[in-house]
Amino acid sequence: MRQEKTLLLQEIKDKIDSSQALVLATYERMNPNLAANFRMDVAKTGGSFEVVKKRVLIKAAEEAGITLDRADLKGHIGVVFAENDPVETTKCVYKFSKDNKDTLVVLGGRFEGSLCSETDLKLISELPSQDEMRSQFIGTLEAPMTQTLGAIDALLCSVIHCLENKCASGEEQANS
Repeated sequence: MRQEKTLLLQEIKDKIDSSQALVLATYERMNPNLAANFRMDVAKTGGSFEVVKKRVLIKAAEEAGITLDRADLKGHIGVVFAENDPVETTKCVYKFSKDNKDTLVVLGGRFEGSLCSETDLKLISELPSQDEMRSQFIGTLEAPMTQTLGAIDALLCSVIHCLENKCASGEEQANS
């Protein structure tokens, strides 16, 4: 194997090893401007998009411990590597695919060490973001406490109103 191919193989293997997730996709009719926009959108989520030859991808995946079937890889192959937030990167891929019909078709990928089908990745892309899940969790924890505080506040207010009414009626009797 030539030195350039060996370096490329090692680079792809290192990216596979260092990424939390990867998405395999075929692309067609992607002009340079569209590809640049896609790369920028993916980079904003902490990922990267690489166009890889099938043979190099299969060898790099095998060296990383992933078995890919060449028959499943049809057309031009692009790989999205998610280094930081795999859910946001996957959402970005599906948003681009939806906005640009017949340009990018997701084939499958790997998410946190497990191979995933296209359907699995689509479900992952529909998950709420990490910040949304945190706020939902905090809201779930906060709701019972807020309701309890509201009930205690209502009880105290009713006791205070009873005392004020009793004092007011006592003053009226004293003045008469």
